[in-house]
Amino acid sequence: MSAGLIDGAALAREVYAALGDRLRALAGQGVTPGLVVVQIGEDPASNVYVRNKMRACEAAGLRSAVRQLPADCDEAEVLALVAGLNAEPATHGILVQLPLPAGLDAERITQAIDPAKDVDGFNWMNLGALVAGRARFEPCTPRGVMALLGRAGVPVEGSRAVILGRSNIVGKPLALMLVNRSATVTVCHTRTRDLERHTREADILVAAAGRAGLVTAAMVKRGATVIDVGINRDASGKLVGDVDFASVREVAGRITPVPGGVGPMTVAMLIENTVLAAERTAGVSGS
Repeated sequence: MSAGLIDGAALAREVYAALGDRLRALAGQGVTPGLVVVQIGEDPASNVYVRNKMRACEAAGLRSAVRQLPADCDEAEVLALVAGLNAEPATHGILVQLPLPAGLDAERITQAIDPAKDVDGFNWMNLGALVAGRARFEPCTPRGVMALLGRAGVPVEGSRAVILGRSNIVGKPLALMLVNRSATVTVCHTRTRDLERHTREADILVAAAGRAGLVTAAMVKRGATVIDVGINRDASGKLVGDVDFASVREVAGRITPVPGGVGPMTVAMLIENTVLAAERTAGVSGS
């Protein structure tokens, strides 16, 4: 029997619907949540991602803008732009679209964002606070994974979770979030020995390694929930994940597709974080 599909787009719509009362409360205070995306250069993939974020903001009723700089801009120019946005009262959330052109220090630039406006959750103050379960903002993709698990009714407490990937953007923060929800977590990476032994023990398997087709049916415990965070292009240019979807679907209990799984929920979490930032600025109680 094929695995049940976790429809990220449908679940993201539930998130947007749930934000309605919070947005109306903000409107009553004369506040419209504002998100500004800083985009440097004209990377085609980044153009698509930024457009999707702007459309999501518009659909949800947020104010959004893109501040674009040329690929050959000076790093000081980028830092000055971020500093200006930090000081803008109407800008509640700031996001620097990655990857950045060569020659720009992504770490220095993202760390320049005010932690109170760091709706991507990449600032070290927010990442570090995850250890205590007190992050001001949780990174959007891990937060989206947790939201998918919750809304799909997947038990987390007491479950064995295995994450493929140890990045600061997904793997490490997601591990902390799962631990904070009382899961038993293993983080695997390129140096992990006998990878299949670990993955076959997982009740929840999250693939975030950036390698197309890495997870095969032989690596999955029957009935497990498989969350595919990967975004890759195959030889024909088709968008695929880190999971061999066709084969794994015959083994897993539940699975996310690519596209249409984690991606829509990641954007929904960005919108939700921006609303949360606006609520804190306005002193309005949210969810």
